[in-house]
Amino acid sequence: MTRSVILECRDVWKLYGPHAETFLPKNPSPKKGDLGKAGLIGAVRAANVQIYQGEIFVIMGLSGSGKSTLVRCLSRLVEPTAGEIHFEGENLLTKSDKELINIRRTKMGMVFQQFALLPHLTVLENAAFPLDVQGVGKSARLKRAREVVELVGLKGREDYYPRELSGGQQQRVGIARSLAVEPDLWFLDEPFSALDPLIRREMQDEFIRLQNMLHKTIVFITHDFDEAIRLADRIAVMKDGAIQQVARPEELVLNPATQYVAEFTRHVNRAKVITAGSLVEPVSGDSFAGTVVHNATIESIGDQVEASDLPHRVEQDGAVIGQISRAAVIDVLVGRR
Repeated sequence: MTRSVILECRDVWKLYGPHAETFLPKNPSPKKGDLGKAGLIGAVRAANVQIYQGEIFVIMGLSGSGKSTLVRCLSRLVEPTAGEIHFEGENLLTKSDKELINIRRTKMGMVFQQFALLPHLTVLENAAFPLDVQGVGKSARLKRAREVVELVGLKGREDYYPRELSGGQQQRVGIARSLAVEPDLWFLDEPFSALDPLIRREMQDEFIRLQNMLHKTIVFITHDFDEAIRLADRIAVMKDGAIQQVARPEELVLNPATQYVAEFTRHVNRAKVITAGSLVEPVSGDSFAGTVVHNATIESIGDQVEASDLPHRVEQDGAVIGQISRAAVIDVLVGRR
């Protein structure tokens, strides 16, 4: 099934430095060295991305790669120097300030690394705050706030203040607040990076649970590749303001488009990424040890397949597409593939 594009950026640039606005018309395809000679920094360079309805699109890269700047351009919190940004088929760069404010209030949700909760408001009041800004009546906004507070697992803590919550609980309040307006598009900028590892894993689990329920369109920023492959439908890898590759996690590992992407993914546990469908072979007999689905990772099926001399059927949408052998799985587990 073809999914519709909800957000698209076309040849987006964000330059910082003297006369940035006049540089690109005179130099339409500058190299990185050209920017340096002009005293400019290319925070985002010629970015082209399509984000589909209902997907988790992860933008990742090291510090200074431009990932946060790109997301702020996508929401027009930062004004791009050049290019077009289309949301639901309309160019955001042509919208007035009033129209933009309305779009952000009603169609976009944002969660950042800093929780930014209002300390004098309770959990319930923090969750209801965006609706208060919209002018929603008290009864209706508190009703919606209770729904999202329960959704993120904080039922019973509605009357707590931020100082009475753990870091993970505070982040849940931030998520609840962003969901209160029922956004069509959800931006999350390294929302879990300030959390302890165990709480971070718990929040990733919670995030996956919420997405399975809500099916939001999500743009998620991280510098952690393990986090990216756990959450993403597709990943954009950035370096020095430019997008190196956009692909599914498995494609990034198996077919890196640049040397940088290859280095970036070199030490990834491939069993977490490679799926049965990538190792499928033609059916060679009629005896099988069992069945696995095509999108199951080798990590999740490794013990099952490795324990039998017989191959396993691989199914996609209920149809057998081939088989997977014990030898193929072992090759991935020991790093030969």
